[in-house]
Amino acid sequence: MAHESLYEHAGGTDALHRLEDHFYAGVLADPLLRPLFGAGKPHHVEHLTWFTAESFGGPDRFTRELGFAHLIDVHRHLKITEEQRRRFVELYLAALDAVGMPTDRPFRDAVRSHVEFGTQVAMQNSHAATDDDLHPIREVPRWTWDGDQTEG
Repeated sequence: MAHESLYEHAGGTDALHRLEDHFYAGVLADPLLRPLFGAGKPHHVEHLTWFTAESFGGPDRFTRELGFAHLIDVHRHLKITEEQRRRFVELYLAALDAVGMPTDRPFRDAVRSHVEFGTQVAMQNSHAATDDDLHPIREVPRWTWDGDQTEG
């Protein structure tokens, strides 16, 4: 398993698209999170899929087609609360089960740490009044089986 990427273990782009599609539908239906997402955006599932795939060791399409600055921009001024951040994590982890993602502990632990980290970054960036207040990460993090992230 250590030689297999999280992307491969998850089942690749198609499996991650199913995950993000299910998750996004849940977010749009959730009264606590709906204010952050509004009515939704047509390409959001696709962009989430690209981001997760790249983070998990798959193709770098998110970086090539959108770039990390896009991620910063979409979170700025949302004023994400800790309650909303925790709910996001909860729905994401539930979506793993709903779409039949691998259930082994190393995978689930890596995904949890990835989502926890990402939601912390998003929450910080959502409250940033200036660029100096932003989280310092400026590239899609590459997640490992140990739950560590490395930039680029």
